[in-house]
Amino acid sequence: MDEQALLGLNPNADADFRQRALAYFEQLKISQDAWQVCAEALAQSIYSDDHIKFFCFQVLEHQIKFKYSELTEVQQQLIRETLITWLQAQMLNPQPEKTFIRNKAAQVFALLFVTEYLTKWPKFFFDILSVVDLNPRGVDMYLRILMAVDAELVDRDVVHTSEASYYFALTLEARRNTLLKDTMREQCIPSLVESWYQILQNYQYNNSELTCQCLEVVGAYVSWIDLSLIANERFINMLLGHMSVEVLREEACDCLFEIVNKGMDPIDKTKLVESLCQVLQSAGLFSIDQEDDVDFLARFSKLVNGMGQALIASWTKLIKNGDMKSAQDTLQAIEAKVALMLQLLIHEDDDISSNIIGFCYDYLHILKQLSALSDQQKANVEAIMLAVMKKLTYDEEYNFENEGEDEAMFVEYRKQLKLLLDRLAQVSPELLLASVRRVFNTTLQNWQTTRFMEVEVAIRLLYMLAEALPVSHGAHFSGDVTKATALQDMMRTLVTSGVSAYQHTSVTLEFFETVVRYEKFFAVEPQHIPAVLMAFLDHRGLRHTSPKVRSRTAYLFSRFVKSLNKQMNPFIEDVLNRIQDLMELSPPENGYQALLSSDDQLFIYETAGVLIVNSEYSAERKQVLMRNLLTPLMEKFKVLLEKLMMAQDEDRQMALADCLNHAVGFASRTSKAFSNKQTVKQCGCSEVYLDCLQTFLPALSCPLQKEVLRSGVRTFLHRMIICLEEEVLPFIPSASEHMLKDCEAKDLQEFIPLINQITAKFKTQVSPFLQQMFMPLLHAIFEVLLLPAEENDQSAALEKQMLRRSYFAFLQTVTGSGMSEVIANQGAENVERVLFTVIQGAVDYPDPIAQKTCFIILSKLVELWGGKDGPVGFADFVYKHIVPACFLAPLKQTFDLADAQTVLALSECAVTLKTIHLKRGPECIQYLQQEYLPSLQVAPEIIQEFCQALQQPDAKVFKNYLKV
Repeated sequence: MDEQALLGLNPNADADFRQRALAYFEQLKISQDAWQVCAEALAQSIYSDDHIKFFCFQVLEHQIKFKYSELTEVQQQLIRETLITWLQAQMLNPQPEKTFIRNKAAQVFALLFVTEYLTKWPKFFFDILSVVDLNPRGVDMYLRILMAVDAELVDRDVVHTSEASYYFALTLEARRNTLLKDTMREQCIPSLVESWYQILQNYQYNNSELTCQCLEVVGAYVSWIDLSLIANERFINMLLGHMSVEVLREEACDCLFEIVNKGMDPIDKTKLVESLCQVLQSAGLFSIDQEDDVDFLARFSKLVNGMGQALIASWTKLIKNGDMKSAQDTLQAIEAKVALMLQLLIHEDDDISSNIIGFCYDYLHILKQLSALSDQQKANVEAIMLAVMKKLTYDEEYNFENEGEDEAMFVEYRKQLKLLLDRLAQVSPELLLASVRRVFNTTLQNWQTTRFMEVEVAIRLLYMLAEALPVSHGAHFSGDVTKATALQDMMRTLVTSGVSAYQHTSVTLEFFETVVRYEKFFAVEPQHIPAVLMAFLDHRGLRHTSPKVRSRTAYLFSRFVKSLNKQMNPFIEDVLNRIQDLMELSPPENGYQALLSSDDQLFIYETAGVLIVNSEYSAERKQVLMRNLLTPLMEKFKVLLEKLMMAQDEDRQMALADCLNHAVGFASRTSKAFSNKQTVKQCGCSEVYLDCLQTFLPALSCPLQKEVLRSGVRTFLHRMIICLEEEVLPFIPSASEHMLKDCEAKDLQEFIPLINQITAKFKTQVSPFLQQMFMPLLHAIFEVLLLPAEENDQSAALEKQMLRRSYFAFLQTVTGSGMSEVIANQGAENVERVLFTVIQGAVDYPDPIAQKTCFIILSKLVELWGGKDGPVGFADFVYKHIVPACFLAPLKQTFDLADAQTVLALSECAVTLKTIHLKRGPECIQYLQQEYLPSLQVAPEIIQEFCQALQQPDAKVFKNYLKV
């Protein structure tokens, strides 16, 4: 072997050596006999370096996986002998191999097993057992090989290239695996199980590592072997013995969990679980001590959860089968586990609690189905409720300022508890409401002296009731009087108690979230609106010391104002004055750290817009207020644009461009307040927005930071087309001209939707403009598409593909808006060029989304121009190019009908052929029968069949025919 190349296998080697080692590995994979060198190195222990040994196993692995069938019988025998020789050496070596080598060796053994067990090596396991006997190192390898075999047979995630080949390979593999498992069950599983028993018995007191490994093997195999081999007295007694040995009990727990999880008859499952529970209970495992080892309790909780869910699954099946007596017995068995479930649910360690939630959730589902609950069941529901309320509480360690992995896990755990709370609401809504009300009132009476986590959870519970007690459109304060009164009382307490001043971010945020969640309360008791508005506007909300609170409050404030609508009328001007300083555009040079980020300011601008537009003021007053809001933005914009034009430093240019972009974004966001009922015109605000347009458009001709500036102005134009309607049209030609200057693929791709929006909205009104800019736009597109790109530049290829799609979408909009004359008036040569690009898009590019669009364009053009009075030469074009395209596209190898987009493209292709037949009639059938299809060497009977399908009045018939 190339000793120099092997040096690169060491993780500390430099990059050149590592590169050389990789190249050497690739070379050995291709080589005919390199695997023999590696086999010899392993069998004769030539190398002591761990990385080289691992490398040799990798080469063997590649040979077995991909090139095994190329080997002769003798060579295959050599691989078997190599592995057995290596295994024998393991028991004699002074030191055991590193774990990563043993795992890789086990994988290679497992690969050879799936390749040879059914044919050449039926005694695979017996040969290994005869070598290893009860030697600890041998047993370690034997157990690793068993786990690797199970992974091959059960856990396999095959990764293949295309969907179809993936499923085909998966089916083949599944069949092979089933056959392997069936053969193992017949030939060797009882012997393997016996070997596990011997290993456990031999090592349970003196080698915990091997015992745990063996328990893991039993747990893995139990899912697909005969359960009676494991679920019997000698095995179960041994496992239960392990439950009281500290170093074994976690693995024993997992093993028992797998046994309980095994699919079986419901009555047998109940008996199995009950017998296990009796023994575990008598061993004292059902009395949970908070001081117990949490790692073990987490596994034990998972086991109890498995037992509980297994019993519930049995109960469900028995009810379905109508066996009420056995179902009742099973229900009693379930009820008997509830006390233990509650101990685990309430445990201070969240992992232990989380592991039992499944059982708890399913138990509540049973109670939901019962016609009446017993006193004990009611007590259980209440106990679960109290446990959930307690466990929802943050602990002291939670880091609110810098949330890490532990915090993320608690957030996930809270989501699980929320599901429990929702399920509790389905079982007993009255009880949930009463419990929450009690906790809420008690806590808020003394909030000043209560710890933050208790105050937060009290408000959180009120918030959660909104989803737990579902109503239509948030109408929590009408309908059921008891519920409406309780919620109304709690909301009144929330907003009058002064708790919004609590000095902890979690309480502050929960306050605002809840106020917004129950906005309908303020329709019932509007007198509380001023107090809540003040909380939003002062140091409790938008001016809080925490940026996180300020940011979230900005969003919630906009939602609050929107939801209150007309009730905001008395406060509008006061609120606008109070938020004025929050809307200041902070240019890069003043070094002033704004309270809100630009994203947060967007919500404030939107809120201001909503306040003005939804007010009951006259149009004149609205115009004045809107001008007051937008004028500072326009003035700042002009100043900043001048500064940008003169800026030399690129960082400063970027900062200025961002600031300009924010100004445009803010103006744009105010326009979201308008609606069909309250249009810009009706509010008298057209002039203000036209002024904005005139202020912002010069940025398009700025040569610096083009991408940022164009993007902002383009978005503003999109909004103005909706808001100002035809008043925006005079600005479009010059804006388009600027945006088409020295632009790149991405610029064009983002510009085309703007033109599409104008075309679709104004149709013939913009026909002269479209005719004028049609070819300049196309030239810009073709120029970018024809730019040479590097072969492997994926992002450039993707950009071109997206631009091509945008181009076809533009043509589709023009033809679909009844404006084909825009194309027709471009002169014969240009029209022909455009038509050929569409044919090319339909046939040549393997992009089904573009192909679908192209066929839609073609069928529309045939519909418009394909009749007797169509443009000169178009009928010829139909027969020479469009008809062939309808056949050539589906015949391409890349046309994959397993892909949904391709099926849609084929459907549009069928529509195109139907449209041609509709417009050209018998002439089209004659052309297909006598000229085109015979030229493709299609059999006469198929031609006949095709033409008959095409002539069917129902388009679906032809679409389905084409698919087949």
